[in-house]
Amino acid sequence: MRFLNDRPTQDLTYSDVFMVPSRSNVASRLDVDLTSTDGLHTPLPLVAANMTAVSGRRMAETMARRGGLAIFPQDIPVDVVARSIAKVKRAHPVFDTAVTVSPDTTIGETLALIAKRAHGVAVVLVDGRPVGVVTPEAAVEVDRFAQAKDVMTDDITLVSPSIAPKEVFDTLAAQHQRVAVAVDDEGRLVGVMTGKGALRSAIYSPALDHEGRLRTGVAVGINGDVAAKARAALDAGADVLVMDTAHGHQEKMISALGLARTARDDFEAATGRHVLVVAGNVVTEQGTRDLIEAGADIIKVGVGPGAMCTTRMQTGVGRPQFSAVLECATAARELGRSVWADGGVRHPRDVALALAAGAGSVMIGSWFAGTHESTGAQLVDHDGRPYKESFGMASARAVRSRTKDQSAFDRARAGLFEEGISSSRMYLDPQRPGVEDLLDWITSGVRSSATYAGARTLADFADRAVVGVQFGSGYEEGRPVATSW
Repeated sequence: MRFLNDRPTQDLTYSDVFMVPSRSNVASRLDVDLTSTDGLHTPLPLVAANMTAVSGRRMAETMARRGGLAIFPQDIPVDVVARSIAKVKRAHPVFDTAVTVSPDTTIGETLALIAKRAHGVAVVLVDGRPVGVVTPEAAVEVDRFAQAKDVMTDDITLVSPSIAPKEVFDTLAAQHQRVAVAVDDEGRLVGVMTGKGALRSAIYSPALDHEGRLRTGVAVGINGDVAAKARAALDAGADVLVMDTAHGHQEKMISALGLARTARDDFEAATGRHVLVVAGNVVTEQGTRDLIEAGADIIKVGVGPGAMCTTRMQTGVGRPQFSAVLECATAARELGRSVWADGGVRHPRDVALALAAGAGSVMIGSWFAGTHESTGAQLVDHDGRPYKESFGMASARAVRSRTKDQSAFDRARAGLFEEGISSSRMYLDPQRPGVEDLLDWITSGVRSSATYAGARTLADFADRAVVGVQFGSGYEEGRPVATSW
């Protein structure tokens, strides 16, 4: 990447910069390869953040199925993480995991479960075999204590798990059905696919491990028995290990990295499975170099840009994210490593600019919190708008969870110090209520950005991008206008 004019002396946010078009021979957005440049080589350079309100099993499955990653938070008990990863690994890499109910499940419970997935149906099972489908439309004006069997339709489209996505799309279009239900040779449920899901399966490639299973990662804190926690995460099946703390450039992180690397190396020697270690967060060249020298493969960059983070307002500590990513990515690249840009992205343009600055992948938190696949329960405000609650990982709410095993006194003392919002409403976008909808929007923007730069890969994009600096009025000028002025 180079600047259009002289390199600025001040630090810059994503809003402070723009990209200019260059001569290009890339004719189509679909000619752009979005494989990450962080050493993981995931088909999409996008990571769902290790926030309790964001990444759980549903998010992990969906992100991996579309080529990205999700990182389980460090606050989740090891046995719970192990069970969740096992379910992710058992999930079909193409067909979506269905919401399932029994014929006797109440309509109220069924509707609550349907909201947890974007495909909008529940499959009714008897002995593991689908016998019907329930849609929200079928439950309109039906008593909440009625049962699924009272409103389900048995007119369902059954397909083989080996069917091509295009054939699923054509079948659903011909039969005017919402979903196809995949079953194995014994008639047991494998998964579901909508028409839009079929289109996505033809565009996106899943992020798969060495056994062809969906990939995911686990965050590990730097306190306590780090080696044991790292090994437990690896034994649970984590494909990426994220050493995570708000202030990554500290001696405790460097020590923890050494322990985690030893656990990782022992695991690799025993299993032959290679796992990369991510560490952060930092915002400087020196922080990047120190963590790489301590053993990190990927550096997480960002202090204070996240929507739930109050660190900058409380402490004055942090750095505008575009400049932080640019400096840290340059330092990491000189050492043969890469960075994740963590936080501060609110529009597809921000993701493109982070990748132009040299990020190997971009981590997204609050933006994904308001989706069907995030971990929180879907709530409704007084105007009937659906939302989910989100909170920062240094907030009092997160601290209470992280210190639950400490004494009451120690927990109370820790609760005095917080640097994050404890409760925020993240409304589901009516146009993009699922994380896949956001992935479509983001990747469309990033692909277009690459074509403007004349780049077919993200490595070319980071090399060819030309960026300029603008005033706030320049940023406002680029905003679309929904109504006339």
